[in-house]
Amino acid sequence: MANAIVTDRLTKYFGGRRVVNGLNLRVREGSVYALLGRNGAGKSTTIRMLLGLLKPDFGTAELLGEEVSQITPATRAQIGWVGEGHPLYRWMTVDGAIRFVRPFYQQWNGEFVDQVLDHFDIPKKKRLSKLSNGQRAQVSLALAVAPDPKLLILDDPTIGLDAVVRRDFLESIIQIIQQQGRTILFSSHILSDVDRVADHIGILSDGVLRVDCPTEHFRESIRKVVVELTEPLKEPPACPGLLSSSASGERLELVIVNYGDEHRAYIDSLSPRSMDVLEFNLEDAFVEYTRGRKGTMPVFRREELHV
Repeated sequence: MANAIVTDRLTKYFGGRRVVNGLNLRVREGSVYALLGRNGAGKSTTIRMLLGLLKPDFGTAELLGEEVSQITPATRAQIGWVGEGHPLYRWMTVDGAIRFVRPFYQQWNGEFVDQVLDHFDIPKKKRLSKLSNGQRAQVSLALAVAPDPKLLILDDPTIGLDAVVRRDFLESIIQIIQQQGRTILFSSHILSDVDRVADHIGILSDGVLRVDCPTEHFRESIRKVVVELTEPLKEPPACPGLLSSSASGERLELVIVNYGDEHRAYIDSLSPRSMDVLEFNLEDAFVEYTRGRKGTMPVFRREELHV
């Protein structure tokens, strides 16, 4: 399958700080790819370079087979974007925003826009400044999808929205995903949202892409092991794939990547009274992975894990 997004050693500095570090990203056509990371990890900078809003210091990026710096108007029209905070001209009315955006595109699905506005009871004559955050989010999504883009890029689109509005927004995205061939790249801090819609995730840490694999693979590869020992551990635990450990008296908690026979043998060697292996949801797996020591983070690449 072809790739909708390809970057080659994409790099960006701000001052002396390398914010995006040699990024090699591949997003396959038809996939829903979530770009994750803690604040300052480089997510928004990456998206701005992909959109041509920021020039990289080194490396290249391609969208739909064209280099970003030389992308043609015809290909640009096939890329939809929803920015963080939903930047719209808030002095415009909803109808004014539609009439402003419409002439930039040859294709325009006005029926879809009307359906979104009707579903969320958004009056066309109302100024954008008078809408709620959730309503502005839906208007932004409607304007981005109306040209029927092949690629949709969303930069933290649900930030600042309450739980009900977020759910409505996500259901709109799910409907968009169901349209054959659509590719979506989005960033988000809300991991429960990611778990619902993304089939692949990438995790940036200090500008380095350390995770690039199916969402389920990442979630299922990290386990917490809770061990009750017969006596306190005298030395720090030492086993492969160890992300973190904590000990309190005779209780030992280990967070381990790719838990397997080797880890069970290590724990058995401690003569434990009991042992429980606990699964993580995506949010907990992400927290445990990104709170670890950066120099010892395992790297996930597609279907394989390298520690």
